[in-house]
Amino acid sequence: MAVEDHDRYRWLTVVAIGGVVAATVLAVVGLPSVDTHGPLHRWGVMGPTCGATRAAVFTARGELGLAWTYNPLGIAAVAGAGVMVLRAGWGTLTSKWPAWVWSPAPTTRRVLWGTAWLLVVLLEVRQQGRADLLMGP
Repeated sequence: MAVEDHDRYRWLTVVAIGGVVAATVLAVVGLPSVDTHGPLHRWGVMGPTCGATRAAVFTARGELGLAWTYNPLGIAAVAGAGVMVLRAGWGTLTSKWPAWVWSPAPTTRRVLWGTAWLLVVLLEVRQQGRADLLMGP
């Protein structure tokens, strides 16, 4: 960790604030009535992000069990966005921005990318196994 005098991750901070606002609004007013799914979803093919919006809404409502049922990514996204919003508040108040500065070795980087891809594939398999739930209203 490092402390900097500027926000190195400004773009991520803006995305996180937008995500927190969106999750909060959807938690209050409910999911939109517009169907945003692609054709593969309609044919029963679930992607690793299927259910993530509903999971984020349930996370914002504090219903973590339901959120996990739909997609663990929703919990991770809301938690990560919350950390970024707290970081932005801290940085704005103190002009000291916590930053994660890490430069892994190439071998470590390959292992991390391989692990990330494996987790995405496992999430895809998990979500496909929940197709009936995810295709429901």
